[in-house]
Amino acid sequence: MSAATTAEEPGTAPARSRGRTIVQGVFGLGLAAALLIWGLPRVSNVTWSEIWHVLSGVPVTTAVLLLVGVVIGLYCYTFTLTGSLRGLRHWQALIVNVAGSSVGNLLPGGGAAGLAATYTICRSWGFSRRDISTSAIVTGVWNVLARIALPLIAIAALLAGRDPDVPNALEDAAVAGAVSGLLILGIFVAILVSERAAVVIGQTFDKVLGRLFRRRTMRVKDLVIDLRARISDVVRTGWLSMTLGLVGFFGVYYVLFLVCMRTTGVDLFYGQLFAAYALGRLLTAVGVTPGGLGVTEAATSAALIAWGADPAQAVAGAVLFSVYTHLMEIPLGALGWLAWSVSPKKEPVEDAAPVEASHG
Repeated sequence: MSAATTAEEPGTAPARSRGRTIVQGVFGLGLAAALLIWGLPRVSNVTWSEIWHVLSGVPVTTAVLLLVGVVIGLYCYTFTLTGSLRGLRHWQALIVNVAGSSVGNLLPGGGAAGLAATYTICRSWGFSRRDISTSAIVTGVWNVLARIALPLIAIAALLAGRDPDVPNALEDAAVAGAVSGLLILGIFVAILVSERAAVVIGQTFDKVLGRLFRRRTMRVKDLVIDLRARISDVVRTGWLSMTLGLVGFFGVYYVLFLVCMRTTGVDLFYGQLFAAYALGRLLTAVGVTPGGLGVTEAATSAALIAWGADPAQAVAGAVLFSVYTHLMEIPLGALGWLAWSVSPKKEPVEDAAPVEASHG
C-alpha cells in the first residue's frame, strides 16, 4: 500500500507520464481555443466583431463586481472542504480550492491534476493520506449530486414561469440526472446506514467486475467496507456544512451569470436563464477540454438563442461568464500557490510516527 501511495505522490511521476500530461494539456487548450474562436461564432451565426462590440460595453464597475463575486463564490466552497476534512481552516481551504482549480482548468479531465495539487498542499500541512482521500471521495459525491440536480431544478423553474417550453437536451439531462443521482445517492446512503448493505453492494460489484477483469488484486467488498468506516463520521458531522457550501457556491455563480446576461443585454425569464446556467454547469464535467471550455459556451449560447435572445448578446454573456468563472481562476490559483509557499508547514501524520519510534 505504501509503495502504491508513493508512486502516486506528485513529483514522482515518470518522464513519460509528465510528457503525456503536457501533450494532453496542449491538445485540450488547442481544442478549446478552436471551439471558442472558430466553432462558437459559427454555431451561433455571429462574428467575433459583433461579440467584441457587446463586450466592449461592459462597465469597469461591473467587471470589478464580477471579480468580487467569484472570490465570494470560491469562499463559499470552503465550507464544503472544511466540512469534509476536519482541522482544515477556511483560509487553507480557499488556497486548496483556487490552487487545485487553476491546475484543473489547464488540462482536459483536469480533476486528477487538481486532486494531486490538493494532496500535495494538504500533506504539507500535516494531514494524513487517509483523511485527504476520504475528503476527496465525499466532496466528489457531493459535487456529482449537486451538478446532476441542477437540471431538475431548472425544469421546475421553467414550468413555474411563463414559458413552459423545455428543450429536449435539458429534458434528457434531467432524466439522466434524476436516475443517476438517485442511484448514486441510494448506494451512498445504503453503504453508510447498513454494514450488511455495504457487504452486499461490494459483493455485487465483485461478481460483475470479476467477469470483466480476471486479474484483480483487491476486492470491491473490502474497499467498500473500508470506505464506510472512513466516511460515515465525516458525513455525520459535516453534511450540513458541505451542503451549504455547495448551495452558496452555485447560488453565487448563478447571480454572476445573471449579471453577465443583463450586462450584455440578454433579457429572458429567470427560469430560462437558470436552465441555460444549469446546462453549462453540467457540461463543465466534459473531459475533452479543460473544464468543458468551448463546449459550455456553445451549449449555453444555443439555449439562450433558442429562447429568443440576440445571438451576439447571448454569446457575449456566455463568454463573459466563462472569463470570470474559468479563466480568472488561473491567476487566482497562482496567488493561491504563492500563499501556500509562504504558509507554515507541518510534518505529515504518518511520516512523523516512525521518527518518534526511532528515538524511543
